[in-house]
Amino acid sequence: MSAQTATVTGIVFNKANEPLEEVNISTASKGTISDQNGYYSLQVTADEPITLTFSHIGHKNVVLRDLVLNTNETYEFSPVLRSDIIQIAGVTVSPTGKRNIEGVTTVSQDMAHNIPGANAGVENILKLLPGVSSSNELSTQYNVRGGNYDENLVYVNDIEVYRPFLVRAAQQEGMSFINSEMVRNIRFSSGGFQAKYGDKLSSVLDITYKKPSENGAQLDLSFLGASATAEAVSKDKKLSTINGIRYRNNSLFVNSQDINTNFNPTFADFQTFTTYQFSRKFHLDFLGNVSINDYQNEPRDRQTNFGTIAEPKSLQIYYQGEEHNRYNTILGALKANYFVNEDVTMKLIASLYHTTEEEYSDVIAQYYLGNVNTDPFSDSFGVPTDIRGVGSQYKRARNELDALIFNLSYKGSFTRKNQLLEWGIKYTHEDIRDQLRESEFIDSAGYFVRPPRAEFINDQPETPFEAPLEAYSGINARNFVKTDRFSGYVQFSDRLDLASHALHYNLGLRAQHWTVSGAEISSSSQTVVSPRAQISLKPDWKRDMLFRLSGGLYHQPPFYRELRDRTGTVNPNVKAQESLHIVGGNEYSFNLWQRPFTLISEVYYKKLNHVNTYTLEDVRIRYAANTDAEAYAYGADLRLNGAFVPGTESWVSIGFLKTEENSNDRGYIARPSDQRLKFGILFQDYIPEFPNFKMYLNLVYNTGVPGGSPNYSDPYLYNTRLRDYKRADLGISHIFVGGNRTYQKNHWLHRFKELSAGVEIFNLFNNQNSITNTWVRDVDSKQQFAVPNFMTSRVLNLKLRMRF
Repeated sequence: MSAQTATVTGIVFNKANEPLEEVNISTASKGTISDQNGYYSLQVTADEPITLTFSHIGHKNVVLRDLVLNTNETYEFSPVLRSDIIQIAGVTVSPTGKRNIEGVTTVSQDMAHNIPGANAGVENILKLLPGVSSSNELSTQYNVRGGNYDENLVYVNDIEVYRPFLVRAAQQEGMSFINSEMVRNIRFSSGGFQAKYGDKLSSVLDITYKKPSENGAQLDLSFLGASATAEAVSKDKKLSTINGIRYRNNSLFVNSQDINTNFNPTFADFQTFTTYQFSRKFHLDFLGNVSINDYQNEPRDRQTNFGTIAEPKSLQIYYQGEEHNRYNTILGALKANYFVNEDVTMKLIASLYHTTEEEYSDVIAQYYLGNVNTDPFSDSFGVPTDIRGVGSQYKRARNELDALIFNLSYKGSFTRKNQLLEWGIKYTHEDIRDQLRESEFIDSAGYFVRPPRAEFINDQPETPFEAPLEAYSGINARNFVKTDRFSGYVQFSDRLDLASHALHYNLGLRAQHWTVSGAEISSSSQTVVSPRAQISLKPDWKRDMLFRLSGGLYHQPPFYRELRDRTGTVNPNVKAQESLHIVGGNEYSFNLWQRPFTLISEVYYKKLNHVNTYTLEDVRIRYAANTDAEAYAYGADLRLNGAFVPGTESWVSIGFLKTEENSNDRGYIARPSDQRLKFGILFQDYIPEFPNFKMYLNLVYNTGVPGGSPNYSDPYLYNTRLRDYKRADLGISHIFVGGNRTYQKNHWLHRFKELSAGVEIFNLFNNQNSITNTWVRDVDSKQQFAVPNFMTSRVLNLKLRMRF
C-alpha cells in the first residue's frame, strides 16, 4: 500500500501583510510554490513527523518542525516571512501543540463524515469521547461530565448557534445545525475552558467552516436523505463561498421501533458561508442558515414485551389522532475581520436568530396490560393474556413559541512573541413569546383518574365521582419575556522557559450582567464574575509528556427555558448556576509499532451551587426554576488514540462519572445525567490487498441513567434506572476514486475527484435500548409499571458519495 497523505494549505504573507508569490514550500521529498495571490497547497506524508520549510529570496526561512498530520487531514498554515528567522517547533501528534496546551480535542473533518451513526456528523464523533455521553441515537444532543443538553456551547466561526426550544422527542430533531461537509476544523473542550468562551457549565464545541481554495461540488445520497455541497472561488481569490443543502427522513429508524405509525417528516436546511477579502487587512464573512423541520406522526398501534423471564408482561396500545410539529429557524450573521498589523486583529460580529415553533397534537391511546403466554406450543404464544389493566389516555397540545435573539460582539487580540492578549465585549437581546397549552387525561377501567393532589379524593372505581373532568396533568400559560445581556472577557497567555522546561499559562476573567423583564413579571437584574486559568508544563524529558491543570468559576445565567417552571410560570429571580471546576490531565505521546500514539488522561471535580433541578423525558428538559439545590460531579477520563492500523486513526476511551444533587437539604440523590461508566471504541481498518475497501466501526457502552418517575411522584422516594445502553454501528465502503486512486483524462471516472459507495449497519447486534419509560397503571392494585420505550433496532443503510 502506498503512503497515506495529508494536505497543508494557506497563504504566505510578507511583513507588510501582503501576499508573497513564488515562495518555495518544501519537505524532504516534495515541494511547491505559492501563486500570485500567495496561495499554496502541498500534499505531505501523514502519520509521521515532517519538516516544512518556506523560503524566498530576500527573506529568512520559516521552518515548521515535527509536524504530524492524520491521514486525509487538511492543516491550514499562513506564515509571515520577515527579516528574522521564525521557527515553530511542533509537538508529536499535534501540528501546533495548541490542543495539548489548551486541553482541547481536535477531530478531523474526514472522520466526522465517514464514521457511521444514526446521526452521522460531528456530534456522532463527540459521543465516542470519554466524558461525553448520550443514550439516544436519534438525538444530536449530548451530556458532558454530568451536565445536561443546555450546558453546552456551540460556535461556528466565532458565531454562537442555537437549537429549537420545544423539541421533546429525538425523532423530532431532524438534523444538527452543523453541516459536516462544510467543516474544516473541529475543536472540543469538555471542561476547564478559557474565559473567551461563553457562560455555560459543561463544554465548548468550536467549529470552523471551510474557506474554499478551488471550485468543487459534492453529492451524498442514502436511504436517510441527501445532501449537496458547492464550493466556489473567484479568479482573484477575493471571494469564496461554500453552500450546503440537506434533506433527511428518519422513517428508516422510526419504522424499526415497536410502534406502528404513519410517519411523514420533512427535515431540510440550507447553509452558506461566504467570505470577501476587500483587502489583505479587511475580510467580511457571512454565515446564513434556513432550517425547516416539519414533523407529522400518526401512531397506530404498539406492542411492547417487558418484565422478566419468570414474569413476562406485555403492553398493547391502539392509537387515534396525530402529532404535527413545526420548527422553523433562520440565522444570519456578519463577521468583519480587520488585521491592523501582524500583531493586532479585531473582529466585529452581528447575528440574528429567529425561530417559530408549533406543537399541535391530539392523540388518544387505549392500552391493555397483561401477562404473556410463554407456552411455545400454544397458538397464542407471545400474545398477552390475563389482562391486569385496561385504560386510555388522551394527550392534547397547542404550544407555540416565537423567539428572536440578537447578538453584537467585538473581539480583539494582540500578539507579541510568545504572549497573547485577548479581549471582547458582547450585547445580547432575547425576545421570547411563548404559549403553552397542554393537558393529559387518564381513564382507567372506565373511570377518569383525577390528579393525586390534596383537593381531590381518589378512591375510584370503588366510589364514583360525579364532577367535571379534571386533567391528570396540564399546563396553560402565556409568557412574554425579554432579556438583555452585557458580557465581556479579557485573558492573557504566555510561555515561560523554566530551565529547559516549557511552561504555558492562560489567565482570564469573564463577567456578565443581565436583566429580565416582561409582561406581568417583575424586572430582575444580576451580575456574575468568572475567573478562569489554564496551566500546562512540557518537561524537557526523553518521553514526550505534557501536564495540564485548568479550571475556575463557571456560571450559567438562566436562558428562557431555565426561567420557566413545570407549570409554565416564569420566575425572573432564578440565579445563575455556578460551578467550581478543576481539571488535571496528562498527555503522553509515543511511537508504537513505528506509528504515533497518544494516551490522554484527565481527572475532574465540579462543585455546583444554585443548581436548577430538572426532569428529563427523551430530550425535553423541564426545570424547577428555583436554584435551591447544590450538586457535585467527579470522574476520570482515559483515551488511547493512534494508528492501530497504518494510515488510519482509531481510539479507545473509558470514562467514569458520579454526579448527585441535594435539593433543599433533603440529601443527595443521583442527577438525571448520572451515567457512571462510559466505554467507547472508534476503529478504522482496510483490507491490505485491497486498500480501497475500508471499514469503520464504533462501539458504545453506557451504564443506565436514572429513568425518572411517574407524574407527581417524589424522586427522593421513587427513582429507577434505565437499562445499560449498548450499541455498535458498522460502515463498509469502497473508494472507486479518491486519495491515491486516480484515472487518466480519457477515462469516464476522471471527472470525479472522489467516488465511493458503501453500506452501513446500525445497531449491529440488535440491542434493545430504551430512553424513557411509559408508566401504566394497574387499576386494582394502583401499581404503576415502568414500560420501556425502546429505541431503534437493526437497520441497513446504503450510501453514495460523489465529489467533482
